[in-house]
Amino acid sequence: MTPLVSIISVNYDQPEVTCAMLASLRQLTYPRVEIIVVDNASPTRDPAPIAAQFPEVRLLRSARNLGFAGGNNLGIRVARGEYVLFLNNDTEVEPGLLEPLLAAFRQHPRAGIVSPKIIYHHSANRLIQYAGCAGINPWTGRGRTIGSQQPDQGQHDGSYRTGLAHGAAMLLPMAVIRQVGLMPEQYFLYYEEHDWCQMVQRAGYECHYVGSTTVYHKESVSVGRASVLQTHYQYRNRLLYMRRNLRGVQFWVGALYFLLVAVPRHALRFALARQWKHLRALWRGLRWHLQARQVHHNQWLAAPARPATLAA
Repeated sequence: MTPLVSIISVNYDQPEVTCAMLASLRQLTYPRVEIIVVDNASPTRDPAPIAAQFPEVRLLRSARNLGFAGGNNLGIRVARGEYVLFLNNDTEVEPGLLEPLLAAFRQHPRAGIVSPKIIYHHSANRLIQYAGCAGINPWTGRGRTIGSQQPDQGQHDGSYRTGLAHGAAMLLPMAVIRQVGLMPEQYFLYYEEHDWCQMVQRAGYECHYVGSTTVYHKESVSVGRASVLQTHYQYRNRLLYMRRNLRGVQFWVGALYFLLVAVPRHALRFALARQWKHLRALWRGLRWHLQARQVHHNQWLAAPARPATLAA
């Protein structure tokens, strides 16, 4: 029997963007899907048009903003699919998206998470955003995305094992989610999918990239380009990721590089540009770690435990 795929997307104050994504999902050639949209307590834009225009969609309204991971986890808890596709609301998909992604699990029995090629939606020459990832450098805490900013000329149409999936579009079997736990909610925004990929791989599974299918990403619609919110969580969560996933010499080298090289460099850049809000956001992100350590010392420094489990 053709397995049911649950598609989960999180909406925050962007009903028209989410509706464009849903319109593209209506063109999917795969026959068995359920679509779940989680509204993350949108403060000004009523998500009612989503339900009105797409009655086939299950719209969940959260009473508060749960962040990217929390919103997706809310969707997971009601999903019925054998597989779960996590899709950013600021994406649009090709009709044949799902078939190659599902085929990857048949071809690679140890695959636990797969992502398609991701193209910048508005780029005239099909600029690649993601064609796999070499993983996060344990010494610097920075990731290296394969194909980034390259025009798509078919050079990344293959499929291969990769270091990290991409949070804008990633497919997992529900059985893997039940085993490793839900997406870690400590991050709120940014880096949570990287941490989840590490959890999946520590459980003995692999991440795979599938280049024969494509998602088009409008990127940063929900938070804004170079927003203060982005600055805060990028700096906060880069260090949080290292604290949760690196040990011994790798952690101390990575942390020292981040605190003594990366932070001063970016702080100086913000100061020279008189971007005081971004500078304050950077320092707030670092200060959070001091507060979190005092309140949740064991949680933040111990090896990542499953943040939540999903009943079988």
